[in-house]
Amino acid sequence: MSRQQLERHQVWIYVLAILAGLVLGRQAPGVSGVFEAVLWPVLGCLLYTTFTQVPLTGLPAAFRDRRFMGASLGGNFIIVPLVVWGLLFLLPDDPVIRLGVALVLLVPCTDWYITFTYLAGGDTARAIAATPVNLLLQIILLPVYLWLLMGNAFLALLDIGRIASVFVALILLPLLASWLTERWAERTPGGVDLVARIGWFPVPLLGLVVFLIAASQVQAVMGALPVLGQVLGVFLAFLVLAALIGVALGRLMSLPVAQCRALIFSLGTRNSFVVLPLALAMAPQWQTATVVIVFQALVELFGMVVYLWIVPKVLAPLPAAPSA
Repeated sequence: MSRQQLERHQVWIYVLAILAGLVLGRQAPGVSGVFEAVLWPVLGCLLYTTFTQVPLTGLPAAFRDRRFMGASLGGNFIIVPLVVWGLLFLLPDDPVIRLGVALVLLVPCTDWYITFTYLAGGDTARAIAATPVNLLLQIILLPVYLWLLMGNAFLALLDIGRIASVFVALILLPLLASWLTERWAERTPGGVDLVARIGWFPVPLLGLVVFLIAASQVQAVMGALPVLGQVLGVFLAFLVLAALIGVALGRLMSLPVAQCRALIFSLGTRNSFVVLPLALAMAPQWQTATVVIVFQALVELFGMVVYLWIVPKVLAPLPAAPSA
C-alpha cells in the first residue's frame, strides 16, 4: 500500500477506531483514566509528525505567487470567519456547542488537504507552499476570532494557565521540534527520506488519538449525540459554502484550474486536530466541544470524498479541448 492509498482511505480507519473505542469504553469504563493519560503524549507525537510535513523552512517561497496566496489568505482568514459567524446563528444558544463549532471551522487545514488536492489534480506545489503561512497565522488569529465571535462567554470558560501550558507543550514545542527536524534534514544525507518516512505516521496516530478519545470520553460522546444532530447541518452547509467561495475567488483572481482546485480544498478542510488540544484542556463541563471537533473531522472526510468527484468534474473542470 502506498502512502497516498493509506491517506485516501483514512476515513474508514478513523470510523473503525471510534467504534472500537466506544465499545471498549462502554465495556471497560475503568480504562478511562489510563487512556486519558496516554492521550496527551500520543497527541503530541501526532502534531509533531503532522507539522514535520509542513515545509516551515520554505516559508518565504510561499509569497511568490501573490494571486494564489491572496485568494487563499483572504478566503481562509477573512471570508471563512464571516461565514462561521453567520453559521453560529443556526446553532442553539449554548456556548459549549458554539465553541466547538467555532474552534473547528475557523482555521484552515495544514495536512490532509494537500493529499486531497493531489488526488483531485490540484496544484500540490502551491498547496504545500501555503501551509506554513496558514499554520502560523491561525495560531496568532484563532484567539482573536474566538473573542470576537463569543465575547465574554469565551473568556469565562477559559482556564488561562491550563490552556497556556497545553499550547506550549502540544503546539509550540512540536512546531519547534518539526522546524529543527526540517533544518536538520536539509543538511544531512538521507534526512529528506527520513522526513518522508515520518509522513506515514499521522494517519495511524490520528486513528489512535480518536480511539483514545472515544474510549476515555464515552460518556461525553453518548451525552453529545443529540448535539451532533444539531451541528451536522452546519457542517454540511459549511462544506457547500466553502466550495462555492473557492470557485468564486478562483474566478475573481483568474486562477488556473489546478490552483482553483487547491483553493477549494484549502477552504473546505479545517484544522481540527491542531485545535483539539485546546478543547481537551478545558474543564470537564466543556468536553462536548471535543466531541463536536472529532465529529466535524469525520463529516469533513466524507465531504472530501464528494469533493474528489465534484471539484474536478463540476466546480473546476479542465477547459474543453478545441474542436478540430
